[in-house]
Amino acid sequence: MSTYSPNLTEQVTNRVVKWVTSALCRVDASQLARVPTQGPLIIVTNHINFLEAPVIYTRLSPRPVTGFAKTETWDSAFLGWLFDVWGIIPIRRGEPDKTALKRGVQALKDGYILTIAPEGTRSNDGRLLRGYAGIAMVALLSGAPLLPIAHYGHENYKQELRHLRRSQFHARVGHPFTLSSRGEKTSSEIRQRMTDEIMYQLAALLPPAYRGVYADFSMASTKYLVFSDDGGNHLPPEAQGHP
Repeated sequence: MSTYSPNLTEQVTNRVVKWVTSALCRVDASQLARVPTQGPLIIVTNHINFLEAPVIYTRLSPRPVTGFAKTETWDSAFLGWLFDVWGIIPIRRGEPDKTALKRGVQALKDGYILTIAPEGTRSNDGRLLRGYAGIAMVALLSGAPLLPIAHYGHENYKQELRHLRRSQFHARVGHPFTLSSRGEKTSSEIRQRMTDEIMYQLAALLPPAYRGVYADFSMASTKYLVFSDDGGNHLPPEAQGHP
């Protein structure tokens, strides 16, 4: 179990960032209270723009949280400093970054929350993109439970800001589950199927207009997901009963 406690620099940074994001958005994040306060956890989230990381991170504090960010982020002196304060793990895009994955698995073993956006890049318009299979690998290697957290409403924050209006930021928390290979060899194809099942759980938390490539729930399944609460598959009615 982690004994992590934010240092003074992180505490002050979090307060400032939380104030700034509250000035930019009307944040509806009450469901984040359902996130466990202890133990390893993989948060699965969508990636619309830069706002979600500071909003979610500061509102989960003082729980120990880390996540992945593209290495190019450190090209910015400010963002590099901020992500170092937060202990974010740099990851190379477009290739299997084993070093970053190992650091993520170790963080989970240390009791951290690890946030992963399987889309790997910003959608900007809020519609889900196809998820990359790295999340399945981290989940299988660590054995950590996954918790989907979807957010939406802030995709047009720049336009709102120009009109001196705050955009909406809605955060919705799903149901926890773990991955199981069901005795199958975890080939790249199987890991992608697992990832798609994870992404459908994320899509189920979003209004239909935001579901993107995961809008068709007739294609959804829960074969590799093991739910830890009530055993349901937590998909919309049109997908219920699908294997």
